[in-house]
Amino acid sequence: MTRAEEFEDLRGLLFSIAYRILGSVAEAEDAVQEAWLRFEATPTQPTSTKAFLSAIVTRISIDVLRSARVRREQYVGQWLPEPLVEDPYEDPARAAELADSVSMAALLLLERLSPLERAVFVLREVFGFGFPEVAAAVGRSEAACRQLAARARRHMEGGQARFEADRKVRDELAARFFDALMGGDVDALRELLAADVQMVGDGGGKAPAFARIVHGAINVARVLGTNFPLLADIEAKIEPRQLNGAPGAVLRDRDGRVVGTMTLEVLDGRIQTIRSVVNPDKLGHVGPVGDGWALADEIKRARRSGH
Repeated sequence: MTRAEEFEDLRGLLFSIAYRILGSVAEAEDAVQEAWLRFEATPTQPTSTKAFLSAIVTRISIDVLRSARVRREQYVGQWLPEPLVEDPYEDPARAAELADSVSMAALLLLERLSPLERAVFVLREVFGFGFPEVAAAVGRSEAACRQLAARARRHMEGGQARFEADRKVRDELAARFFDALMGGDVDALRELLAADVQMVGDGGGKAPAFARIVHGAINVARVLGTNFPLLADIEAKIEPRQLNGAPGAVLRDRDGRVVGTMTLEVLDGRIQTIRSVVNPDKLGHVGPVGDGWALADEIKRARRSGH
């Protein structure tokens, strides 16, 4: 097997490690590409290609995250991870754990950890690497990595959101939600939302988003029910699909360009959190990106015209 073939066999794993550390599709893809360049330039063949490449992509991701954290502190409005359409790493035995670890809620919890804690947690708790491999990847002793893992685990368990485990239940609820959304049925929307539901938008100052978090079933239902039905009038579309392992949707303008995504967190038969990403910088991997401001203006005109 050539080096290129070895690398391609591991590309899905490497991307999945990098994305969970970084919360960014673009940065994860860059980290994987840099890992390939370093692997290609290595004069000797590693004993374990998987361990070698996992260590490289982890170190690159840690360095990128350290600089990214500074940018995120200065971010305009709420910061959310880039939406993930598909996780390329598959492990049927641990499919549920892998899906949970890539949820928006889990990635936001990981943001609270230091870059080292986050990397150790991802390698150990998500992908099941042994402590010798983790230690080699992050350049710390096994004892230090055990402490980092324990600290990270406490943080994650302390704030871990719970999800509806039954995918069929989640998908059926999401289908009802999007039907009510496009129909502008505020009462039906309110019935599907938890009393303390939150709606969070990420525009990064580059697209129209909620200035602050919208709280409560009545407020969220009113905001959704008065705006989204107008999308049909301007020929925009909501395309339901799985995002970050959860039910969600892609919002497209009349030309099919992506102007936003939405993910739903479901528990106990109700939607607990709605997270929308409309920052165009975070949508390029989903498809050709449209103009969110132009779409918002079209919605305003549709509202004024009485539709």
